[in-house]
Order: sequence, then C-alpha cells, then structure tokens
Amino acid sequence: MEELDILIVGGGPIGIACGLEAKKKGLSYLILEKGPIVNSLYNYPTNMQFFSSSEKLEIDEIPFISKEAKPNRSEALEYYRRITTSNKLNINLFEKVNSVIKNENIFDIKTNKNTYKAKNVVVATGFYDIPKTLNIKGEDLEKVSHYYNDPHFYAGQKVAIIGASNSAIDAALECYRKGAEVTLIIRGEEVGQRVKYWVRPDIINRIEEGSINAFYNSEVVEIKDTEIKIETPKGIETLQNDFVLALTGYKPNFSFLQSMGIKLSQDEQKIPVYNDETMQTNIKGIYLAGVICGGMETHKWFIENSRIHAKMIVKNILGK
Repeated sequence: MEELDILIVGGGPIGIACGLEAKKKGLSYLILEKGPIVNSLYNYPTNMQFFSSSEKLEIDEIPFISKEAKPNRSEALEYYRRITTSNKLNINLFEKVNSVIKNENIFDIKTNKNTYKAKNVVVATGFYDIPKTLNIKGEDLEKVSHYYNDPHFYAGQKVAIIGASNSAIDAALECYRKGAEVTLIIRGEEVGQRVKYWVRPDIINRIEEGSINAFYNSEVVEIKDTEIKIETPKGIETLQNDFVLALTGYKPNFSFLQSMGIKLSQDEQKIPVYNDETMQTNIKGIYLAGVICGGMETHKWFIENSRIHAKMIVKNILGK
C-alpha cells in the first residue's frame, strides 16, 4: 500500500485548500469527504447568503465571481466544485474516516470503505455535523429539527424557532415571508449582535411591528405533538405549534479528535492543542485546519481567516 505524504480528513473549502497546496508542492495526498464535495456547505439552507464577500472566500488565489458582493450557497457550491474538478484533486467522496491510529511514524487510517497509510494527517472536519442539543422532553419528536433548509416547507404552519444567531434569524424571516406563523425563542435579552448587519434591523422591525412573535430571556422546556411550553420571565407559556427549528448552534466532533490522542483544553471551550505557527497538534504528524481549531468557539475561525492554514501545514511538513 502506498504511503501518502498527507491524508486530509474533510473535503470542505479548507480541506480543498490543503489538497491544492500539497499538489503544488509535489506531495502525494488524498482528501476524504464523508459526503459530497464541501458537504457542510451543501447542507446549508437553500437561500443562505454568506457574511463574507466572494474574494474573502477564495482559495489559492483562484477568483470567485458572484452576482453580488456576498455570494449565496449555490454560487459557493459551484465555485468549490469547479476548483476540485478542474484541478483534478485526489478526493474520495462519501467515504467516512472511522479511525486514525499512529504506528511509529506512520498513520493507519480506516474508513467505511478502505484503509490507508500516511506520514501526516490533516483534520479539516469543521463543526456543522453535530448540533448542540436542548436536552429537553420531546426533542426527539419528528417535528423537531436542528437544521433548516427551505421555507416553503413551513408555509401556513406554526413554527417555533429557537436561537438568536444568523441561522435562526434567517430562518425566521424566510419562513415568515412564506406565510408561516413564526415565534422566536431567544435565551438572551436581544437578537444576537453577530447577526448579519443588513439582516438584524429587518428582524428587529418585524418583531416590533408584531409580524414575528418573540420571547426574550426565555427557553423551551418541553415539546409536545401540537404545542410547546416556554419558560419566560412572566412564567410558563404554552403555544400551539406544528414545527420546531432548534437552531442553537453546532459543535466539532471532539470524540474523533480525542480518539487520535489530540488534547483539548479543560474548560468549556474544549480548544484542541496545536502550534499556531505550524498547526501541528500534540500528536506529531497530525495537523488541524479551519474552524475545528476553535473548539466550541465556532465563531472564531472562518474560511476567510483560515485559508492560510494550508500553506502553514505544507511548509512545516516540507521542512521536517
């Protein structure tokens, strides 16, 4: 079996950037993606628009042309797909990595389809696959989802949306404009400050005019087939309900990192241990790239500020 110079876990934008850099430097590499190309972006809402402008989403200085300054999901999918296919990157799709085990100076990687050997492993798995759960009664009902796709599905329905960040606010506005009766449940005292600056005034105005109902300083405590119970500053409120979108955020696959021996900080943020000059973890030969570096601080790293990780990693591998 060929020993790869680099095996890259994750075929998102940063994983692709790592593959491009490895190819340019003449290193043997393979990208493994458990879903389609840029799986996480594929699972974003249909009408999602990026906060970043198109040039900040570019990788390897390949121009990203979009109709507007801030591209949408379909434009991003096309951009990263064309980069992958035009550069003939070595990428296996729908192949999930199950384990990474170090044997002396070589890593044995087992997937749901094959086994590989590599001198170095880059983990660029992002954070979108594991939602933060509410841990309340009824969360497992079919009417509850931690992901949002298209507002048409919710037309004419009573929809409760839990959260105050971009995903929740986008869903609330889109569903309202498709005819849903929308209720926002926000744990804090206001709409999140990180909501896109052109969207935040819109949601605040819709709430103030009564088009969207909002409960601040509140939490859903129970979900039933036809209603939900909300703990509010004024006591328990019971609302008629058809669907619940629990858009409360996501977290990295910490168990996967720990299974490789990567250490995490002991606080709630669970930030992986790595050298911020080389991106190498406490396990020699394993590197981190992209949003996975931030642990629970999933707002810290984005495509635009982690594109540099690819060059840092390959430079360190070549300098060994």
